[in-house]
Amino acid sequence: MRKTLVLSLIALALAAPPALAGTRDEARAQVQFGIDVAQKGLWKEALYRWEKAVELDPKYAAAYNNLAIAYEHEGLFDKARQAYEKATALEPKN
Repeated sequence: MRKTLVLSLIALALAAPPALAGTRDEARAQVQFGIDVAQKGLWKEALYRWEKAVELDPKYAAAYNNLAIAYEHEGLFDKARQAYEKATALEPKN
């Protein structure tokens, strides 16, 4: 019984990285969609997509950066500053 539990936990741990990669891919897709609609002037949709991206992957600095740009565009300067700070914290050299 204990051996089965340990093997199950190992299998679960090994399965986690692909799931995380899928999350980053989904967040990247949201970011790209946000870029596409922002270029068309659809800033509220872009804002929604970038919020979704950071929800999917809270460690994705580029998503926070784009989110900050959208917040700025919408006049939400405090939120923009917070998003920029989060992006910088995640990738200080970027």
